[in-house]
Amino acid sequence: MPDRRVGYRVSMTIEAPESDSPDSGSSENAAPLRRPLVYAHRGASAVFAEHTRAAYLKAIADGADGVECDIHLSRDQHLVLLHDANLDRTSDGTGPVAEKDLAELRTLDFSSWKGARIPDEYGGISEQFLTLPELLDLLRGAGREIGLAIELKHPSPYQLKLEDRLLEVLVREGWDAESSRLDNILVSFMSFSPDSVKHLLQFVPARHICQLVDDVTVEEVREELGLGRITGGAVANVMKAAQLEGERILDDCEVGLAGPGIDYVRQHARTVQRWLDSGRRFRVWTVDSERDVALCQGLGIHEITTNKPAQVLAQVSES
Repeated sequence: MPDRRVGYRVSMTIEAPESDSPDSGSSENAAPLRRPLVYAHRGASAVFAEHTRAAYLKAIADGADGVECDIHLSRDQHLVLLHDANLDRTSDGTGPVAEKDLAELRTLDFSSWKGARIPDEYGGISEQFLTLPELLDLLRGAGREIGLAIELKHPSPYQLKLEDRLLEVLVREGWDAESSRLDNILVSFMSFSPDSVKHLLQFVPARHICQLVDDVTVEEVREELGLGRITGGAVANVMKAAQLEGERILDDCEVGLAGPGIDYVRQHARTVQRWLDSGRRFRVWTVDSERDVALCQGLGIHEITTNKPAQVLAQVSES
């Protein structure tokens, strides 16, 4: 998954509804069965363009327990929702998002590339691009408790100023660090970058922080970043070092949440079990197929991040 380039997520941990299974109430002393929480990856991004107003409103309507987003800083220091460092893939603009002011970003089309018709109630094309405060307003309107998983994207030209700016904005919006609650929104933070995680730990309780991990190969790095053999190898070595440090952070229980990709879960069964046994809460991405959902349920994964929240919710609720 391309998100392996360092980032944070802010998410909240909410209790999933009790199982509707008849067995769940068979004994007064039996622990209630819990389904995994379902987080919408960049919103309901299988239906509408990722990170757009429509994608998030659809995720809320689908009943997602939480939503995930990626953030970057614009040139004028606004927190904007975008996965890639460049605008080319998901808009009609080009170049690094860090080199654009918010006003410039507002003029771009971030939804038409998906080819999905947006219902009138989800806003027009010019309303699809979001800042983090705008997403918070959408979540406040959900009418229920909901999680927000914010991934801070690295490498960033602004380095750890991205983290500082995020905390500043959240506090201004009314966020409480100890509970990680902002009105009806429960927040947790994630990153592939150990430096990001360590910086956040100075200000946020460990139980609200997720260390993301995934395997890194030279071939994937070269393909995803469009790099040559030598440069790609050098970048891959840096990313591999970050992966190893992230794994150490989880081994030493320095954070409360583990965030492996679904491929990592398959390939590192013993490591995953060790982290589960140590009490780490698991948030696994990006889980879209019935087979992968079943795998997560079988392992006792706590949170599933998916592009298809309605489909996954239906499957875990039936189970």
